[in-house]
Parts: sequence; structure tokens; C-alpha cells
Amino acid sequence: MMCGDALLRQEPWFISLATIGALYSAAVVFRLLPHLALLLRRPTDLRHRYGAWAVVTGPTSGIGESLALELARRGLNLVLVGRDPAKLQDISETISKTRAVQTKTVVFDLSLVATPQGDEAMRRLQETVEGLDVGLLVNNAGVAKPCAVYLHEMDVEAWVRMIRVNLWTLTEVTAAVLPGMVQRGRGAVVNIGSGSSEAIPSFPLYSVYAASKRYVAQFSRSLYVEYRSKGIDVQCQAPLFVETKMTWRAGKRGKQGPLSRLVMPTSDAYARAAARWIGHGPLCMPNLGHRLQWYLCRVAPDRFLDALRLRENLRQRAVFQRLRSPRAPSHANGGKQS
Repeated sequence: MMCGDALLRQEPWFISLATIGALYSAAVVFRLLPHLALLLRRPTDLRHRYGAWAVVTGPTSGIGESLALELARRGLNLVLVGRDPAKLQDISETISKTRAVQTKTVVFDLSLVATPQGDEAMRRLQETVEGLDVGLLVNNAGVAKPCAVYLHEMDVEAWVRMIRVNLWTLTEVTAAVLPGMVQRGRGAVVNIGSGSSEAIPSFPLYSVYAASKRYVAQFSRSLYVEYRSKGIDVQCQAPLFVETKMTWRAGKRGKQGPLSRLVMPTSDAYARAAARWIGHGPLCMPNLGHRLQWYLCRVAPDRFLDALRLRENLRQRAVFQRLRSPRAPSHANGGKQS
């Protein structure tokens, strides 16, 4: 009888907890409904909706390469912007051989923006897009190196280069392409941000990188409000980990199972999801697995997430220090994100 009375006294607590859990689960499901509906919906014809040409920065590896290939598959002609002429030529030829679309390349070391060399490259980009029906701009190029370091260990030139590419270049390239979109009354700008500035409270040892990506999100949101009345969609996409050469170097290469692919998709899988989300809101995580991780992070206390992220990034720091060592194997030097 005493046990029964104790159970009755505890029952309201169980009911309260169960109610809170049910409400949160319902909220998660409700937020996932647009994502699931988008997967079932017919993909948007980006060429018809926005225009025949897309400009993609950083298209020679990782997410940028996969996005360029996906947009070509969807029938968009491409202006490819990057610093390596040989790699630009390779991706251009790959697209031309496999898809019936046109490509143009612009050699532009984006870390030289606001310098005489950068000004000349920006003029070449403006001349290239002049007269083209540019309906889509994908600001993908970004710098994360040096990876996993304390701020006092970071060379000044390195974080200046990061800020130039992640903030300054993105802003200037957007400003260069927007006037044509405004004139035509349609277009879309997709800025690749990072889940490090959206899903978690901090990203220690990547402080400048995370702060630069926070700029991308705020910049995108403000432009979304400014330009939607002019027929232009502006969006920040904020992926978590995607399998690229950079994550391979950090020791985060996943296994081939379906669960690991949900947590860390390939760049091709990410690109397919990303293309579907263009035009659907100012901020998104296109990959379903990333979005689920985002919701889980919202439940966990900030202090717990801070400690977890610091521990993981310290582990990455140790990995990168070994890779930077002169005695490191030569094959470990191949991963660089463009």
C-alpha cells in the first residue's frame, strides 16, 4: 500500500515529463515536415525560375565541385571562379563532356580581394558575367586553414586571408552579381555558411572561422529581407560535417554504413539536397541528418556542448600538428579545401 501511495505521489512528475517529451517530439516532427515535403515535391527548375547561368566560387573540390556538377546536371550554364587555372580547366572539361551546358572560367585568387591583383580579377569577373542571364550565385569558396589552433598560435596573415575570403570576397562578388539580377527582376544567391555558427554555442580552436561564418548567416538574412520584393531569393546554407578532403585529414572520415552517411553525407549527396533547398527560406540545413543533429543540440546544455566541442577540436589539433610535422608521411598533405 505504501508503495502504491508513493507511486501515486510521483505520478504527476511522470505525467509532466511525459507531456514535455511529447510536446518536444511533436515540435521536432512539425519542423521536419517542410523538409520531408520538399523531398517528395518535384525539384524546382532552377533555370526556368532564375536564369540560364550560375556563378560558382571555389568549384574545384569538395562541396563546390559537387554543387557545380549538380547545377550542370540541372541544365545551368556555369561561370567557374577559382584560383587554380589547371583545376578550373579540369572541372570545366568534365562538365562539358558530360552535360550539354556551357562553361566559362575566371581565374581569381579570392584571398587577394581589395588588392590591385584582386581588383583586376574582379573586373574580369564582371566582364565575364556582363550580358549573361546569371540567375544563380553560389558563394561556396571559404577558408578554414589553419585548422584547430588557439588564436595566439595563428599567424596574422592566415586569419587575414580567412577574413578576406570568407567575408570580404563573398560580399564583393555578391555586390558584383546582384545588379544584373535586380535589372532582370529575378535571381538567387546561395551563401555557404556553417553549422558551427548555427547549431552549437561555440566552436573553440576555430574561433575566427566560426565568427566569419556567422557574418555569412546575418549578411544573408538581411539581404533576404532587402531583395525578396525584387524577385531575388537570398539564402545561407549551414551544413555540419560533410565528407571532404578536409574532414578526412581531421580524422573524421566516416564508415560506409547508412547511419554514418546520415551524420556525414558525401559532398555529392549534400549537393543534391542543397540544390533542392534553393529558394526555400533565408537559412537552411539541406541535409536531413544535419537537421536532426541541430535539433539534438538544442536540447543539450550549452556548457555540455562547449566541453564536448573543445575536447573534439583538441583531438583535431593533435591530428593536424602531426600532419604539419616535417616527418609526417607525404600522402597526408593532399587535403585542402577550396
